[in-house]
Amino acid sequence: MTREEIFGKLNEVFRDVFEDDDITVNDQTTADDIDDWDSLEHINLINAIEQEFGIKFNMGQIVSMKNVGEMVTIIESKLL
Repeated sequence: MTREEIFGKLNEVFRDVFEDDDITVNDQTTADDIDDWDSLEHINLINAIEQEFGIKFNMGQIVSMKNVGEMVTIIESKLL
């Protein structure tokens, strides 16, 4: 799966979790860029991403993600 395909799926997940069809994430997107992205929604988001891609993040990976680009890199490594 390419980065572009991952971003496509992530956009769907973000739009679903945050109930906002206008969200489009990119490498630099952070929680500061999305109004409702707080700690509770972060848990919901991580769970939704894990289900969508059939992967599991470990705690170290979750806390190390600084932006969506880093999230995509971790997802890529898990899909290999």
